[in-house]
Amino acid sequence: MANETEIKANSEKLENGKFMEALSDVKVPLLPLDQKWHHLFMGIEKTKEIKAAEEKVDELLKLQGKLNDDLKNLKKVKNNLMSSIVDNMDDSDSSDKKQRDKKMEENRKLIDEANAKMEEIEDRLLELPRDLDAANKVLMVLSMDICYKKLRDNARQIEEIGSWIKKMRVELKKNIIIKQANEHKNEEIYAYMHDILGPRALDVFDLKYDEDGQVLDN
Repeated sequence: MANETEIKANSEKLENGKFMEALSDVKVPLLPLDQKWHHLFMGIEKTKEIKAAEEKVDELLKLQGKLNDDLKNLKKVKNNLMSSIVDNMDDSDSSDKKQRDKKMEENRKLIDEANAKMEEIEDRLLELPRDLDAANKVLMVLSMDICYKKLRDNARQIEEIGSWIKKMRVELKKNIIIKQANEHKNEEIYAYMHDILGPRALDVFDLKYDEDGQVLDN
């Protein structure tokens, strides 16, 4: 269960800043129902504040659904009671008039109670969108905070990796040049020895250095 005191404190803290002002005219989708919002947190751990704020929005959504169901059921009950009253009024049999009047009075009392409950629910349903919007915007601001932190961390890592890649490219170019120079020098040395000693003598030296583990590529 979300801590109401903690949620209120977070809400007041955010409302005192510029974040809530920036969102005042923005239509923010209900984040717990938004798959894109959930996707953002793949690989990002939700803070306890975000979890509490999400739970608060969920609670309000569930309450809204329950109140709508309760209102619908009360309307059905009221309609059934009114139908019962009308049926009793149309009943011309006066033999059981006293009991019929008592039943009608009970029904009227139940209708009054239903009307009172319906009015209470309708008043709460009028307040709920405002409460939902406020709680949802608190959740949005908390989400923005952790997302921007992730953006900064990623940007720092991107810069570090970019610097490493740039350094490695320089090293790679150097090593390619060294490799090519060594290959060229080996070819030059081998060609010189081939010209001086001839292929037969050079084969003898090749065998000797092959045995020593120094294989020459001719």
